[in-house]
Amino acid sequence: MKNIKLKVARVQKDLTQEELADIVGVTRQTIGMIEAGNYNPTLNLCIEICKALDKTLNDLFWEQDYPGKNA
Repeated sequence: MKNIKLKVARVQKDLTQEELADIVGVTRQTIGMIEAGNYNPTLNLCIEICKALDKTLNDLFWEQDYPGKNA
């Protein structure tokens, strides 16, 4: 599942994938794969991304509606 919330937060901070990657200590490809939904980052990386973007884990990584969720 694509992480649109991460991409939107990054763009709102006026950061490129490369700039965010430099801040959190990963490659641009890693940020691109996270945004594309092709990579599950570690909790530590999620926290670093949240700090860099002034967001919470819930803001960027919590899936509101997921398959099998009980109403």
